[in-house]
Amino acid sequence: MQLHTRRHTLHLARTFTIARSSVDTEEVCAVQLDHDGITAYGEGAPVDYWGESAASVADAVEAEGLALIGPDPLALGEICERIRRWDGPQGAKMALDGVVHDWFGKRLGHPLWRLFGLPRHTPPTSFTIGIASVDETVEKVREATGFEVYKVKVGGPGDLERLEAVRAVTGARLRIDGNEGWTIDTARELMPTLLRLGVEFVEQPFPAADLASYHAYRLLPQRLPVLIDEGCKDLADLAGIAGYADGIVIKLSKCGGIREAHRMVHAARALGLQVMVGCMIESQLGIAQAAQLAPLVDHVDLDGHLLITGSPYQGLGFDGGRLVLADAPGLGVVPSPDGITSPHTPEVSA
Repeated sequence: MQLHTRRHTLHLARTFTIARSSVDTEEVCAVQLDHDGITAYGEGAPVDYWGESAASVADAVEAEGLALIGPDPLALGEICERIRRWDGPQGAKMALDGVVHDWFGKRLGHPLWRLFGLPRHTPPTSFTIGIASVDETVEKVREATGFEVYKVKVGGPGDLERLEAVRAVTGARLRIDGNEGWTIDTARELMPTLLRLGVEFVEQPFPAADLASYHAYRLLPQRLPVLIDEGCKDLADLAGIAGYADGIVIKLSKCGGIREAHRMVHAARALGLQVMVGCMIESQLGIAQAAQLAPLVDHVDLDGHLLITGSPYQGLGFDGGRLVLADAPGLGVVPSPDGITSPHTPEVSA
């Protein structure tokens, strides 16, 4: 059995700005598992606000990945439990979870979504519009044709003007993401206009630790539903969230992979929470991992691969504003012939 890591630098088509930062590139760590004549792939996206990087993800996988997988990749449940209990970076968990799921699907000869007993059809994905000037925001919406849903990042000056301008050029559904950039006073001020514009919900308006603002928000006579992103890591967070919010955002980079995300979906349903599956800036490989569960959820925000130029992997389809899951075994994603990789990080073997 061989395990390899490779770091990929993903270049954004446009500078991407949210309430706390702006980026032009993101780096991810891909993992390749070769065993029993099968080559499988997985990807991990580091969570930078937790201090992770593609380098730290790669180092962790190289140091402990083979031991975590063990001698039998078919023992998927045991492997995923070892990964869950591991104290390594969440991005490394995502990568290892992804590669063993891909190998498992390929070994059985079926796509993962079929092994999960799910349909191939997924809800429409939103397309994310970062914080920018009014004119730039409108230009981005006009360029991103064919989407049923837009998610507009907010938390900067002129949010209402930008949203009014977006509504003037599209009748598509709108969602907003505060990335912890609001105060309760901001929410009170913006709410009447947001409701008038038909915004569906707001994602993580206040800092994750500011539970007082979330409880005060729930007392507003009229309000948008709130979905928790930065404050939702894994299954252990859900019971608390049910007491102050309306839904959760599941990201594999935070929860550690497909297995934990699957558990979270069903727990959220039992708690009466809405569920959205989201992503970081990832290639088609990382997005395909989350997309396997897209038929299970209420909302999909898996557009990270649509925000970059080129891709080191291919195989995930897109049509009519929806992701098209591959019919090939496993994740159905393979390296692109002209794959993009960081020049400073040659492939290494564990």
